[in-house]
Amino acid sequence: MSEDTKPALKKSLSGWHLWGIAVGLVISGEYFGWSYGWASAGTLGFLVTTVLVAIMYTTFIFSFTELTTAIPHAGGPFAYSYRAFGPFGGFVAGFATLIEFVFAPPAISLAIGAYLNVQFPALDPKLAAVGAYLVFMALNIAGVTIAATFELFVTLLAIFELLVFMGVVAPGFEWAHFTANGWAGSATLSTAALGGIFAAIPFAIWFFLAIEGAAMAAEETREPKKVIPRAYIGGILTLVVLAFGVMLFAGGVGDWSKLANLNDPLPQAMKTVVGESSGWLHMLVWIGLFGLIASFHGIIMGYSRQIFAMARAGYLPGFFATVHPKRKTPHWAIVAGGVIGIAAIYSDAFIQIGGQPLTANIVTMSVFGAILLYIVSMLSLFRLRKSEAALERPFKAPFYPFFPAVALLLAGVFMATMVYYNQVVFLLFVGLFVLSLLFYFLSKKSRDAARDADALLGAAPEPAQS
Repeated sequence: MSEDTKPALKKSLSGWHLWGIAVGLVISGEYFGWSYGWASAGTLGFLVTTVLVAIMYTTFIFSFTELTTAIPHAGGPFAYSYRAFGPFGGFVAGFATLIEFVFAPPAISLAIGAYLNVQFPALDPKLAAVGAYLVFMALNIAGVTIAATFELFVTLLAIFELLVFMGVVAPGFEWAHFTANGWAGSATLSTAALGGIFAAIPFAIWFFLAIEGAAMAAEETREPKKVIPRAYIGGILTLVVLAFGVMLFAGGVGDWSKLANLNDPLPQAMKTVVGESSGWLHMLVWIGLFGLIASFHGIIMGYSRQIFAMARAGYLPGFFATVHPKRKTPHWAIVAGGVIGIAAIYSDAFIQIGGQPLTANIVTMSVFGAILLYIVSMLSLFRLRKSEAALERPFKAPFYPFFPAVALLLAGVFMATMVYYNQVVFLLFVGLFVLSLLFYFLSKKSRDAARDADALLGAAPEPAQS
């Protein structure tokens, strides 16, 4: 496939755009979802969980950036694993990425719908969720620069609002409130609290889930080898500060157990300090919506680039690799993920997993995809260091091999504990993998047709075969 005919994305993003995508993909996790970890582990137990998860993500991002700068490709982890382990390695990473990025948006869109329903009780939350899909799919199709600029704008608003939250509740903070019965409801560390620390892993991961998705915008970034390290390192440091700040301040203003099973812990914590009629509270409730929008919009961008890259490589039907003639965006890939997400929204009413509605398990399914992705990515880094020692690496993982080894070890521990505490969802995850594997074998012809390096990895050398 020649340079003139292969589907191409427009290079128009700056380092600030990429930082906005990296943080925006994740930032809804600072607003909701994480407080369920308190129900399992308590404040002190969940603090331990979050420290472990933050270590994993920090070492992972510093290592992952080496791959992103060496192979700036829309497929992100799919491209790195293909390069390291051949077609099957690419399939495993691509499957994991799609599970993570296609399953996260329905949960966020339903949160957007539930939020709007609080403000406008006559509005059907599911209809609002579908409306969110339609609006932000259209924005993504309109053009990557428009989409990324909007993402940067709402991300900055969401960060500003989190800082306002911390500042407003700071006068009511007491360390004694945060530590009260902080080990899974007990004043002392116990076996039950240790179990809670591991059971809370998905909720701590929700603080950082999807930051790696910025890699899928690398092919559309100007000077990717220079700006990607700045964007990723700045992004993970921003998120670590916000995660610990939000968690500590929310837990220290009163009885944290009253926030442990809520979807809106920040407004409820602020209400304890300033009262229900405060203008600060109303501002938090309204601007807080931008945190959800930033992640929802950014993840649509992420899943569409993954679908586009896998279709361009022959792993998915070729029309998903079509680029809009004027907008230069993968419009059919954007629509495809939206169709799956909308189907998940309406499946919620009649599909139950482990006695819970489907949406209660969507986050867990997404996390399974994420952890598998982290494991495969770190294995790819180790493999490429050996098989392609001469590959240009504008950014090298610091403290190699220690950093990627720590990320790989912790990801493996997290996967084992996730399987133990979420066996039904894991079986469904395996079932989806088997179905995808069937399609992988059936798509051999299309993959062979697209195997030339130009189509797969932007004129890169042929991948190492396992």
